[in-house]
Amino acid sequence: MPRINLLPWRDQQRHDRRVGFYVALGGAAAAAVVVAFATYLMFSSMIDAQDGRNALLKAQIHVVDQQIEEINDLETQKQNFISRMQIIEKLQRSRPEVVHLFDQLVKVMPDGTYLTSVKESGDQLKFEGIAQSSTRVSTLMRNIAASQWLRNPELEVIETKKDNQPGSRFVLDAQQVSLADGDDDDGSGDDGTDSGHNGHPHAKRPARPAITGLTR
Repeated sequence: MPRINLLPWRDQQRHDRRVGFYVALGGAAAAAVVVAFATYLMFSSMIDAQDGRNALLKAQIHVVDQQIEEINDLETQKQNFISRMQIIEKLQRSRPEVVHLFDQLVKVMPDGTYLTSVKESGDQLKFEGIAQSSTRVSTLMRNIAASQWLRNPELEVIETKKDNQPGSRFVLDAQQVSLADGDDDDGSGDDGTDSGHNGHPHAKRPARPAITGLTR
């Protein structure tokens, strides 16, 4: 029986398998590189698109921030304008108060009493003067308490003048009634009719006492 040597065929088969394996391995590596490169390009494109959207959002946010600042500035200007309007309205409503104040000073001053100084701080008034006696000062305080434009009289000081001079020096505090506190108490209405200085149309004005050294 003849003997057949199969070793060369087996060597060739192993060689072919080895070559096929390397070819398949190279193809798989090439395919992996292609897939990785395509994935990289895809993600780079997605990142670039997202960066573009982020940049657009930042630009829009900046525009909105500027609009908010403008709105805040307008709101501040509105509040300033309202405050100025309120101040102007208050000043317009309080213009007659000085007239009412001096008119009331004439009415509340009893005989034998005169003022040397009148100081005003807001609606607080400080009267300094000379009275013939403490009874005159008490009468002055009662008149202020009953006045339509003055209230809350408080006596600070009353002292006898030195060098045996007649009369007593007094310092008296009071509060002025503002038109803003009670327009209904004012005798002059919005129709322009004048009802008198103290709200009474036919009020008779007493004789004016001497008032000197007025400061405001």
